[in-house]
Parts: sequence; C-alpha cells; structure tokens
Amino acid sequence: MELRHLKYLIAVAETGSVTLAAEKRLHTSQPSLSRQIRDLEDKVGVELLRRSARGVELTDAGKAFLDHARLALSQVDAAVEAARRAAQPAKKRFALGFLTGQEMNWLPKAMRVLSSELLNIDVTVSSDYSPDLADGLARGRLDLAFMRAEPGFDLEYRVVGQEPLVVLMPSDHRLAKRKAVHPKELVGEPYVAMANKARVLRGAVDAYLEREGVVLTPTQGVDNPAMVMSLVASTRGVALIPNYVENLLPWSVVSRPLVGDAPKIDLVVGYSRFNASPTLKLFLSKMQDGL
Repeated sequence: MELRHLKYLIAVAETGSVTLAAEKRLHTSQPSLSRQIRDLEDKVGVELLRRSARGVELTDAGKAFLDHARLALSQVDAAVEAARRAAQPAKKRFALGFLTGQEMNWLPKAMRVLSSELLNIDVTVSSDYSPDLADGLARGRLDLAFMRAEPGFDLEYRVVGQEPLVVLMPSDHRLAKRKAVHPKELVGEPYVAMANKARVLRGAVDAYLEREGVVLTPTQGVDNPAMVMSLVASTRGVALIPNYVENLLPWSVVSRPLVGDAPKIDLVVGYSRFNASPTLKLFLSKMQDGL
C-alpha cells in the first residue's frame, strides 16, 4: 500500500465521484483511478466504496479506513515540515492560527505571552476556518491555533473562552428594535445556516434549535463569517453565530442576543502533542497563568 492510494480514496470520498476526483482533484483518468481504488481494496481485503444512485459512497469499512488515512497523511506532512524546520535552525518559526475574526481578540494576548521570545523567533500569523486550522496543526504547518475543538484530528485542546450565540439580521430588520430575540421569532425568515464543513458550530446551533422546538429551514449554507454577513445583508435573512463576529459587522448588519439561556460555544487553543517546539512548550506553560 502506498501513500497515493490513501490520497485517491480521500479524493473520491470528498467529491462523491470517481470521475470528479480523477478530473478535478487528481488530474488522472477515471479508469486509472478506478483501478487504483480496486488495488487498495484488494490490499485491505474489504470493500471501501459502493456505487449508489447518489454517486459513490463509503462503506462502513471505508468510513473507518478514511479517518486513519487522513491521520496517516497528516503525520507524513508533519514529518516533512519538522525536517524542513530542523534544516533551517538559524531562527525558529512559530506559526499562530486564528479562527477568522478571533485574531482581534486574542492576537495581542498571544503576543504578550511570547514577548520574552520575540527576539529569537519569527512569528507568523494566519486566519482561517476552524477545520482548516485543525488540518494545519495536524500537518505541522501551524504550532498553535485559537479555534473550535474539531473532531477527527489527533490534537490536544485547552478551553480559553466561551461565546454565546447571537442573531444576525439586516440593520433595518423588524426584529432589530428588540433588545433580545427568541428563536421562535425567526421562523419563516430566510435562514442562513453554517455549512456542514463547520460541523462543530453547525452541531451546536442545530442542537439548540431542537431543544427550543424551533425548525428553521436553511435557504443558504456557508462556512465562513464574511459570507454569512454578506448573505444576511443581501437576502435579508437571519443567522445564528457566536458573538465574536460582532468585531466584523458592516453597517448593514446588526446582532441581537437570544432570549434566555443561549448556548455558548467553546473557543480552544489547539496544538499537536507531537510538536516538540520549545516555544510551544513555553506558551502552554504560561497559559496556566491566564492569557
């Protein structure tokens, strides 16, 4: 079994199509990709993919294999990144990642924690969606990230804060006059939901609506806050999202708290326990005194 077999299976699983995976992701022919998948199944000894009316789907065995395949590839990437860093020891790099919008709240605090090391390291900063931050940590591209606790990654998490859900709406919406909004008042409004890629946040929002006995049918599904705000403004819709996005609101969109016990979403610091960076170790030790 070779690494390319794992890449091929992941591509097919994520696209739901052998043809699309071959043409768009792997730049190979569909028959060649089909042969590679059959070779992989022969090596594993079980069927990993099954064709259906909706395309190609993973079997139960395929779903179990996929998680380990992703982990194996991420560990290979991490090993490559560690080797490259070791070959350039002159000045160490420390890569910080932030859930888009959170850098406004947490970057100054993170830099204070690192203040004693700033002369000895190059700090790089990036912002991204939480699942992509988790992938960056697992592959060694990031040392530490402020994010959601994403399942399916072999990472460590420490909770650093909690954020209540709020309602986003156009600034001239009828509910904008309210000091707080009950989710039942959102029924019938165009509803901009988080896409399944943002599964931690989407899961928390869906669980909250179910608990409140409210059914909101998504008219749009997106996975980043900038697009959420754009769609709220352009479709005159509403959205449920953690209150950190209030740092990013344009004039055309406002937020209102939810009535009652609004759920809170954990914000965590994520990192890989396999990361031997002394700067990471220092950061985590200083975190115990509070950020």
